[in-house]
Amino acid sequence: MSEAQILQQRMVAGVRFNKVGKLYHFDYSEFPELQMGDFVIVETARGRQMGQVNGFAAADDRGMDYKPIMRMATPRDLLLKQQWEAKQDEALEKCEDKAAQLGGFENVKFVAAHYNYDGSLLTFLFTAEDKVNTNRLWNELGRMFPASQVEMRQIGPRDVAKLLGGFGACGELRCCSTFLTDFSPISIKMAKAQGISLNPSEITGMCGRLRCCLVYEYEQYVEARRHLPKRNKRIGTPHGEGKVLDVHPLQDAVTVVVEDVRYVVQREEIIPLDEWEALQKKAQEPCAKHGDGPCECGAKPGKQPKAEDEA
Repeated sequence: MSEAQILQQRMVAGVRFNKVGKLYHFDYSEFPELQMGDFVIVETARGRQMGQVNGFAAADDRGMDYKPIMRMATPRDLLLKQQWEAKQDEALEKCEDKAAQLGGFENVKFVAAHYNYDGSLLTFLFTAEDKVNTNRLWNELGRMFPASQVEMRQIGPRDVAKLLGGFGACGELRCCSTFLTDFSPISIKMAKAQGISLNPSEITGMCGRLRCCLVYEYEQYVEARRHLPKRNKRIGTPHGEGKVLDVHPLQDAVTVVVEDVRYVVQREEIIPLDEWEALQKKAQEPCAKHGDGPCECGAKPGKQPKAEDEA
């Protein structure tokens, strides 16, 4: 087997650090027996972390450098992780109390405190409308938690909703806290393309931002609308010439008004106006071969027999 084939077949392990988080890939060549669901210890930009293997994928053939898995997690590591996670609520309360003592954090909401598996890193997550200087608080917390490296991280409203969980406006668990691992860019035009009311209560999620679900069917609506006429356009239909009042992309149809009567017309029944006018004009014209008189070609009633036929 050539070296190129070996590289092509090289696989990497997808590791997730949170239940609903991004997937990061690591080289597991030193652990060929690695399986789905195994916990591993890896080195990241934020220090040592414990993650769970969620799948395997072919390595990027563009020469991407993958960090290796340091080792398999041991039962002791898993027990340590549970013990430190049990201290997170207490750490968050101490952070909030210290922030209140120092002052200047009235517009800041501290959302969560996260220890890594061995307690060597403690991250406080907070949200605020503007950028916040946390140097004083960071110094005080460093003294309060000497066994851990303290990190302060500001997060956005969507990340807050993801952490808090709960139910969305649809009555189901929030997408961000159940299966969304990343947030896609969302704009008002996505709501417009789907015919959704621009009332804030209709398009805004619990986080105060545009709902993530607006992006789910957007491409399908755009594709469907490409083949349908726009509102107010005049078209030909089996009921006559009419004006488009509404577009129904998922039904592949439009609502048309013809002489004050509304009809729902499927796309395959729509006739472009220029073609419709040409057909109407042709239908009103006399026989091109015989004029308005009796037609002997059979195209019009009243066929007159030819002289040779009479003979």
